[in-house]
Parts: sequence; structure tokens; C-alpha cells
Amino acid sequence: MIFYVYILFSSLANKYYVGYTGDKLSTRLQKHNSNHKGFTGKYIDWILVYSEEFETKSGAMSRERQIKSWKSRKEIEKLIATKLSSAGSEHSDTSEGSLVRTQ
Repeated sequence: MIFYVYILFSSLANKYYVGYTGDKLSTRLQKHNSNHKGFTGKYIDWILVYSEEFETKSGAMSRERQIKSWKSRKEIEKLIATKLSSAGSEHSDTSEGSLVRTQ
């Protein structure tokens, strides 16, 4: 099973959200954009701006905690920018927002 750490962005809230999941990223994004209790349920314009894959749940949880510990919008934006600039022959797949390598 693959686990993901992901970062969402809401233009309405002008905020980032960091999480992890074992679900497909598109499924998880739909859940965040549904009317539910919790922080992301207040807004319905979340987009996936960053993701990382992990082979273990503990690896994904550890990385999520690390990113959340930064408590810095600048650091999160730097992470996103670094991933995009180092993508090389990768491109953004807007259906899930993740980076996909093309050969």
C-alpha cells in the first residue's frame, strides 16, 4: 500500500493544509472539499499543490509531523517551489495535483 503526505491550498482561506492518507489523492481531495466538520470543511476550494509518496504509514506520518512542526508558510511555500523547480521532465497532473514523471 502507498501512503501520501500532501499539501492543500485554499484561495478563500488563503491557507495551506498538511495531511497524510492511504487513500488515492483524488479521493482524499474530494473529502476535504465536501461539507464536513473540521477545518477544511469550511471551504470548498482546496487544491492539491504538493505530495510525496511513502511505502509505510509511519514514514508518511513522520514526514507530516515534520512539515507541520515548521509552522511557517514560507517554509511550506519553499518546499512546494523546490519540488516544482526540481521536477525537470516532470509535469503537474491537475486531475490529482501531483507530480508525474514523463520519460
